[in-house]
Amino acid sequence: MAAAKWLTDLRGLLIVIPWALYLVVMDLILSALLPISYLFPNWVYNASSFVAFTNWNWIQCIFEVFNGGVITVSGDVLPEGESAIVIANHVSWTDFYMIQALAVRAGMLGRCRWFAKIELRWVPLLGWGIWAMGMPMVSRKWTKDKKELDRVFAGITVRKWPTWLISFSEATRYTPKKAEAARVWCKENDRPIPKHLLYPRTKGFVTTVQHLRKAKHVVAVYDMTIAYEHNHKFQQAPTIWESLSCPDLSGKRGYKFHVDVKRIPLVDLPENDNELAKWLETRWMEKGEFLEGKREEWSRS
Repeated sequence: MAAAKWLTDLRGLLIVIPWALYLVVMDLILSALLPISYLFPNWVYNASSFVAFTNWNWIQCIFEVFNGGVITVSGDVLPEGESAIVIANHVSWTDFYMIQALAVRAGMLGRCRWFAKIELRWVPLLGWGIWAMGMPMVSRKWTKDKKELDRVFAGITVRKWPTWLISFSEATRYTPKKAEAARVWCKENDRPIPKHLLYPRTKGFVTTVQHLRKAKHVVAVYDMTIAYEHNHKFQQAPTIWESLSCPDLSGKRGYKFHVDVKRIPLVDLPENDNELAKWLETRWMEKGEFLEGKREEWSRS
């Protein structure tokens, strides 16, 4: 067993090191673009999108091609090149593979922009690269984040940047401990308890939707529901190192990966803030039912 693990780790290093070195190069390029992003914002956005695509597509190939992660997809077919607000549940660090698989199919991989923690702004290379790409860097205290959100949303609304603006509406990964805390909060606050999910944080979603209604090219919300299984354990995902180093993930190693997507036209969402928050709550209850159905389906196979 020890020898097999050693060989797997060695294999992982041989696969990952070239990609990791290129990641450093990517961050260097993006960091160099940061000072001129204020003078040539459109050019920098397009250039950074291309650079990001080359790196993100590489790691997706490591997961799906080299390591045999088979992602099954259900739900709506997404139009190619369409800008959207993307929301998803958060299970693992590997969730980005599920979202990127759909972005590749829709021709939007390089245009993905993720909400990131504001502290990353001061991290050399990585943080500067994220900043140059126009990713929103927030503290999760939405009243304090107004200036940052105005900066990011202006690029989308005024300059009409093609974008998938992605957020995990639960704001943190699902764990049994966090789920129990969420159940207590829901009972104390008379909120419904979604299955296999944490209760969503609504303020960020409402703020995003209300800002991006002004961008005529952003026409939909994509609601993605991510599911995993491993050896009959529902929502057990591989570690990030397993996803990068282990072969035959969906074969001998027994991992199942699934993402369901619902495309909801933005015009169909409520206009009122409170009703938007209620809409997200309702979606989370429906996502929970989908996940329960997936758990039952996988348990029979």
